[in-house]
Amino acid sequence: MKHLRHLIPTTPVVVALLWIAGCAALAQETAKPRNKQPASGPDILESAPTNTSEPRPTAEGKPLPNRDEVMRKQRQYLEQRYDLSGRTHPTIRMSGGRKPIPVGPTARLPQGVTWESLGQMSPEEIRQKKIFPYTPLWHPLQEVGGMVFPPVQTKVVDGLERVDVGFDLPDAYLPEFPPALFVTNRPDLGDVSKGQLITLQNFETLFQDVLTPFQMEGMRLLLQKTTAQRHNLTLDRSTAKPVEGVSCLDCHVNGHTTGQFHLTPDVRPQSERFRLDTTSLRGVFAQTRFGSKRTLRSLEQFVQTEENSAYFDGDISLAERKGARHFTDREQMAMGHMQNIIDFPPAPKLDIQGKLDRTKATESEVRGEAVFNKHCASCHPAPFYTDNLAHDLRVERFYNHVGSTPMGAKGRAEGPIKTFTLRGIKDSPPYLHDGRLLTLEDTVEFFNLVLQSRMSQQEKADLVEFLRVL
Repeated sequence: MKHLRHLIPTTPVVVALLWIAGCAALAQETAKPRNKQPASGPDILESAPTNTSEPRPTAEGKPLPNRDEVMRKQRQYLEQRYDLSGRTHPTIRMSGGRKPIPVGPTARLPQGVTWESLGQMSPEEIRQKKIFPYTPLWHPLQEVGGMVFPPVQTKVVDGLERVDVGFDLPDAYLPEFPPALFVTNRPDLGDVSKGQLITLQNFETLFQDVLTPFQMEGMRLLLQKTTAQRHNLTLDRSTAKPVEGVSCLDCHVNGHTTGQFHLTPDVRPQSERFRLDTTSLRGVFAQTRFGSKRTLRSLEQFVQTEENSAYFDGDISLAERKGARHFTDREQMAMGHMQNIIDFPPAPKLDIQGKLDRTKATESEVRGEAVFNKHCASCHPAPFYTDNLAHDLRVERFYNHVGSTPMGAKGRAEGPIKTFTLRGIKDSPPYLHDGRLLTLEDTVEFFNLVLQSRMSQQEKADLVEFLRVL
């Protein structure tokens, strides 16, 4: 038998012929119809389920929540806390001239309680009676978080809409869209955005004769999309389709804000993280701290911190996995240079020192300035109405805790918050770091309680009138 081996050809040509024949036979076998044959080829990618039809796990390994149920619960929560009827001022509009400012107060008080009686109570009495109207405002997805954009923006900017959560506050309590943009190098031009949403497609046309080449580079970088925790290309995103991410000016639209919110990345556990309302970039040239709860010390440091962790819930490993962009020193300088020329809106009733010009003011505004100087000016001095510090208001004195620790415990310490500039404040509802104050009237009522100022109703009304002229 051993001699028969020599009868089997073993040349390379024959081996190749045998391999080809075997492949052909295998192909014929594979081509036979079978039951439950899985799909193959490019169609399997085109028909793969997106987040809208089959939940994918989030970064925490949980399925995406049901959006309709999430928003139903959030509407119920907000309606219990606020009158959301959307009352607006009959004549005063935001600086772009298109949208009236909202009026309040909107917070609901228990039956039998008035703002006057509440203002006379001690923090301990208010806490014991559980009647503090301005407890922290929670993200609709407190266990997930992430950036949420208002419908007025998601309708015109692709890739921002999330499938697991929607925006919760009515449009009446948000800045106008798109906001006006004012710049320090050309104050004579007024709104240099000309009422348009600034995009990568139109910024060169809008600013060709307004910005220097270096400022133009900064504007381009501020408009360029970068990946974020919930807006990215990975499977655990919260958008129906993979997206490049979000840009700096998706949140700070036209250098201002339209009320986008997310959660602070710097607090753990998850349930204790604060909701954060997007702040305006107007007048950052006059500020030395950036970020409402973070108090970063330069715009360049702000860029570095945001890109490394903030957009990714404070997780640097997620930032790397999802493709966070790390800007060069030149790019950071260009973005900072552009931001530093974003100006406050005009305030015709203020003089060159930023104080009220009494020849142009109403009696109520003059009285309001006196109230402001008594109760507010120590933290918000003219001309920019900020002391560039952070203060702890100890608001937890007024309410029982509603976070991860047992109910009935004294409120979790909210910690220091940056002193916001009040210039152009009528353009920036809602107020405070988490947006819990929907109107300027709510803001005045809040600080009347927290500072225990015991202002009269007339004093509070006059103070609101003064704030509207800043």
